[in-house]
Amino acid sequence: MNKTLRQRAILDALKHGSIASQEDLQRVLRKRGFKVGQATLSRDIRDLNLSKTANGYSLPQNENSAGLALPPISRLVREFVLDVRTAQNLLVIKTIVGSAQPVAAALDETDWSEVVGTIAGDDAILIVCPDKDEARKLGGRIEEMLT
Repeated sequence: MNKTLRQRAILDALKHGSIASQEDLQRVLRKRGFKVGQATLSRDIRDLNLSKTANGYSLPQNENSAGLALPPISRLVREFVLDVRTAQNLLVIKTIVGSAQPVAAALDETDWSEVVGTIAGDDAILIVCPDKDEARKLGGRIEEMLT
């Protein structure tokens, strides 16, 4: 897994709850499909300018963490998407374990009119489209990226 995706996962984990220690952070990352050693985790903490407080790690106060750009959606789809299925105005995207959230984040950033919103789990993404025609159109667009 690449560094950008791993660091995005760290930032996302911190936005959704407190993480008291590096061991806790390793567990959270492992659940998201990232196997990371202590040295790599320490570098990520330093690179992200995270602070250790009495309550655990916290995000930088005066910096915009949005500077971690995701790779292009076409690359993420090629590397991580396994299957695309349409169901009325919905698309279900199957990914390799731990990859659904970065792919969904990249889809959200594309600002495509076919995407009303996404919900990502560990290995699946639910995409809501305005109607079934838009869902088919988006499904075709994503399937083209797979080849």
